[in-house]
Amino acid sequence: MRAALDATYSLDRNLSGVGVYSRRILFGLAQSHPEAFFFYCYRPHRWLTSFRETLYPNCRRWPLLERWPPKADVFHGLNQRLPAARLKRAVATFHDLFVLTGDYSTPEFRQRFALQARQAAERADLIIAVSEFTARQVQDLLGVSPDRVRVIYHGATCRVPSGQDPPLLKEDLILMVGALQKRKNTLRLVEAFERSAPGWRLALAGSYGFGAEQILERIGSSPRRREIEVHGYVSERRLNWLYQRASLFAFPSLDEGFGMPVLDAMASGIAVLTSNRSATAEVGGDAVFLVDPEDTESIAAGLQRLSEDARLREELALRGRRRASAFRWEKAVDQTWSVYQELLR
Repeated sequence: MRAALDATYSLDRNLSGVGVYSRRILFGLAQSHPEAFFFYCYRPHRWLTSFRETLYPNCRRWPLLERWPPKADVFHGLNQRLPAARLKRAVATFHDLFVLTGDYSTPEFRQRFALQARQAAERADLIIAVSEFTARQVQDLLGVSPDRVRVIYHGATCRVPSGQDPPLLKEDLILMVGALQKRKNTLRLVEAFERSAPGWRLALAGSYGFGAEQILERIGSSPRRREIEVHGYVSERRLNWLYQRASLFAFPSLDEGFGMPVLDAMASGIAVLTSNRSATAEVGGDAVFLVDPEDTESIAAGLQRLSEDARLREELALRGRRRASAFRWEKAVDQTWSVYQELLR
């Protein structure tokens, strides 16, 4: 088999969830299927940067020009977009459709993203959705027949501490991982934290996104400003360190197609508070504490309950680790390969 994949998003310096997904699928497929050949396709603005990557022997980089994709049995768009050229067989992964459901970005971004998503949904032979929630959105918002959609979950990315690792003392620390932006609901989380038990601190780890200026201004005027840590985007090593320090993970996002941080927090053995909507409830199952993300009181009550009940935190942490163990990147890679094989048949 000769498969071509859009590798553009795997090169960002500060990888988003799409970037993490892209790297796991790209290199997972090449490593697990040495008998196949893979074209890693890069859009023009990432072409030169791609030469910093060391590829497996069965891989070749290729410039992804709108009218000249490589000849391959299957083309896979890893971020719900496909090149304009005619493709022999095409797969598109859909992560979320928040641009169609909420005012979480600029009008220009929403217009461009929505057009790309609609075109990819129309042209793809099969669609990979990263959750049942996203699969329903693809069907309902884009009119895709259910028989063209395959659900493939992400794997846990955060390294799970082994029994041989030196234990870190847990602190009275609430951690949130995700961009400071309107969609992640950071503003309401800050307001809810102000009502939490004294002595606890809030750590925010993530790049700045749409609405970040308002969030930073609110943090600056918070009566508990000294207890709020704004880390910005952090390395994987520092992120693992934060996961190990935190006693509580809060992720009251308004709209998520999957919610990687929720899974990583569960894998790290932290009690998780998250939204009772979109995909985070699906990913967390019975291992998370659910709140209404549009109700600051609900978020504040959840933080209060978990900060005061150590036994509940321990129970959720145990459930979370068990549940997270079922989400593996190796499984996602194998299922993606099966989608290619299905198309070839």
